[in-house]
Amino acid sequence: MSLNLYSNSLLRLMTKVLLLSGVLGMMSVTAQASDKPRLTLSQQAEQGRIDSKKTEQTQLEKARKAASDTSSREQEIIERQEPGEWQQQQQQKAQEQFKERESRADKYLREAKEAAAKERKIEEK
Repeated sequence: MSLNLYSNSLLRLMTKVLLLSGVLGMMSVTAQASDKPRLTLSQQAEQGRIDSKKTEQTQLEKARKAASDTSSREQEIIERQEPGEWQQQQQQKAQEQFKERESRADKYLREAKEAAAKERKIEEK
């Protein structure tokens, strides 16, 4: 019986602790809510406008910085390139391809001449 009495008193104590912690939690939430002043709708609208302007200014600054960075990168690339470098490379490639085709055509023509110069015998069966 003493074990049952002990468990009952422990259960009551735990219930009281839980109730007390719940009440304290509710009081702290209420205290936090009362710390912040309630704004009227017009005040909330004004605060929204202020926040919107701040955000707009921040985004504008970011856009200006990005445009400046892009412009400076473009300028660096232009300065690194020699004028007409790409055109010169393309002309060189085209010249190499032309020479390759020409040498191939010469080879085929030479082989054809050699083949025509050879006498061929047709074997009769």
